[in-house]
Amino acid sequence: MAMGRGSANKVTMALGLVFLCFILGSEVVESAVYTVGDSGGWGFNSGSWSKSRRFKAGDVLVFNYSPSIHNVVSVNAAGYNSCKTPRGARVYTSGGDRITLARGTNYFICNFSGHCESGMKIAVTAA
Repeated sequence: MAMGRGSANKVTMALGLVFLCFILGSEVVESAVYTVGDSGGWGFNSGSWSKSRRFKAGDVLVFNYSPSIHNVVSVNAAGYNSCKTPRGARVYTSGGDRITLARGTNYFICNFSGHCESGMKIAVTAA
């Protein structure tokens, strides 16, 4: 089959466009996965765990705990500071929760009676 004038240019342009799309779309953004409290899991001593780490939006926190005695509640700054669960807050109860960080400060508490007040809360800032 004979190609007409300009057919080779169209093929070259199409291949160039495909290559450009591949390059632009191939930026790999890898999220890190962190286990809150490391091997100790989510507990009363987790508050300082995040201080030595740098987080990015999209990173994943894994909260490991016994769901019969703890939970994880995603709260706002007021809920974090007051240890109160705001209306509409997301409550996690699986014992192995995976939560993706949003840009800014992400706040988490355990809302079992007295737990947050005893230090079972964490604030994580993601760039």
